[in-house]
Amino acid sequence: MNCISLFGPRVIQKISCYFVVARKLSDGCFGGNKGDNGHEFIEEPLKRIWRSSDFDLVLDEKQNVHEYENRPREYFSLRRSFFENAKIHTRRVLEVLQQDGPGFDTKAALDELHIEVSGLLVREVLFKILKQVNYASKMRCAKLGYKFFVWSGQLENYRHTANTYHLMMKIFAECEEFKAMWRLVDEMIEKGYPTTAQTFNILIRTCGEAGLAKKVVERFIKSKTFNYRPFKHSYNAILHSLVVVKQYKLIEWVYQQMLADGHCTDILTYNVLMYAKYRLGKLDQFHRLLEEMGRSGFAPDFHTYNILLHVLGKGDKPLAALNLLNHMKEVGFNPSVLHFTTLIDGLSRAGNLDACKYFFDEMIKHECFPDVVCYTVMISGYIVAGELEKAQGVFDEMIPNGQLPNVFTYNAMIRGLCMAGKFEEACSMLKDMESRGCNPNFTVYSTLVSYLRNAGKRAKAHEVITHMVEKGQYTHLLSKFKGYRRC
Repeated sequence: MNCISLFGPRVIQKISCYFVVARKLSDGCFGGNKGDNGHEFIEEPLKRIWRSSDFDLVLDEKQNVHEYENRPREYFSLRRSFFENAKIHTRRVLEVLQQDGPGFDTKAALDELHIEVSGLLVREVLFKILKQVNYASKMRCAKLGYKFFVWSGQLENYRHTANTYHLMMKIFAECEEFKAMWRLVDEMIEKGYPTTAQTFNILIRTCGEAGLAKKVVERFIKSKTFNYRPFKHSYNAILHSLVVVKQYKLIEWVYQQMLADGHCTDILTYNVLMYAKYRLGKLDQFHRLLEEMGRSGFAPDFHTYNILLHVLGKGDKPLAALNLLNHMKEVGFNPSVLHFTTLIDGLSRAGNLDACKYFFDEMIKHECFPDVVCYTVMISGYIVAGELEKAQGVFDEMIPNGQLPNVFTYNAMIRGLCMAGKFEEACSMLKDMESRGCNPNFTVYSTLVSYLRNAGKRAKAHEVITHMVEKGQYTHLLSKFKGYRRC
C-alpha cells in the first residue's frame, strides 16, 4: 500500500542525477532573502503536517465518533441549542467588557450576567477580542482579554485549557505585551499544563522578530513539560515550527543540536533541512543531504518531491522535471495537483511560460485536473509576462471547468487589465467578483486604486475607495490611500 517503502538508495541516486546540473544554477535563482518567490507551495504543505491549535480536541472528537452515532435526535437538538446560547452569551460578555473604564466594576457586571461559562464561550470571547486588535486598540484589547481570562478562570465549574491559554498568549503577542505573555507561559507550566508545539509556535513567532528565537529554542529543548506530539521527538516539533516562521539559519543550528543529543534523522527532518538549505542558497549542501537521505534508506515522500520539483522549476529545468515526474509514476507515486502547481509556479517565475503550458496540459491529459490555485498560478504567470489575452483565456476556462475564481485570481486579472490600460474592464471585474460572492480584500482595492491614480483617473479611484467605505470594509486602512477625504 505504501509504495515509497520500496524505494532505496538507488532511487535517490537516480533522482540525484536530475540535480547534478542544478549545482551550477546561479545564485539569483536560489537567493534566500528575495521575497517569497512562490515558496508557499512548499511551506504550506509542510505546515499542514500539523497546524491545528486544537489538536487535543480533534483527538477527543475522533474517540467519541461512535458515541455520537448512537445518540438520539434530541441530543443533537440540545447541542444546537448549546452553540446558540454560547453565541448569545458571547455577545453579552463583550457588551459588558466594552463598558470597562474608571468607576465601572467589570467583575461584578460579569457576575450579574449569571451565565454558564464553558470552554466554547471562553474561546469565542477571546477570539473576538483577538480579531479586534489593531494599533489603536491593542492596549485596551490586552486589558479586556486578560480581565475576562482571569474572571472566567476563577469560577468554580470551569477550568482553562491549554487552548484558552494559547488564545490569551496570542492576544498578548498581537498587542506586543511580551512580558505578560511570558508570565502566562510560566503560569501555564506551574499549573501543570503541558507546553506543546502550538505554545512554541506562538512564542517563536513573537520572539523571532525580537531577536530572542535562539533562547526560546534552548528553553524548549531543555523543557521536561514539552508535549511534542504528534511529532517523533521535540526536535522535529521545533524544526517544523521554525519552517513556519522562516527561521532557516536557526534550523541548521537546531539540527546540529539534535545530532549532538543522539536523535536520529527521519524523513520530516530531511525535508525541513533540505528546504532550509535551499532557502539559504546552499545548493551544494542541499544536494549532499539528498544523497545522504538515500544512503540512510529513506524514500522521498510527498513533500520531498514537492521541494525537488520547485527547485527544478525555479532553475528552469523542464526536462529534468519531466524525468522526475515520469520516475514518480514508475514507482507508483502519482503526481498530485500540488506537485504540478509547484512546478508550474517555479517555471513561470523562471519565465518559461511555454513549459508551464506544456505541464498544465499534461496534467489534464493524465486526468489530474487543475484547481483554483493552479489556474491562478497560470494566469499570474501570463499577466507578469504581459500576455493578457492568454491570461483571459485561462480565466474564461475556469467556471466551465467547475473552478470559481478566488480573490487572488481576480486580483491578478484586475492588475493585468490595468497594466493594459483597460480600466473600465478592471472596474467591471471588481463588480463581477462581488456579484459572484467573492469579497475583494484590501489588496484588490489597493491595486485598482493605485493603477487608476497613476493613470490620472483620480475621480474613478475616489469612487472605488468610496464604494469600499460604503460596504464598511477596511475603513481602518483608509490612511494608506493618501489624499483621500471622506465627504
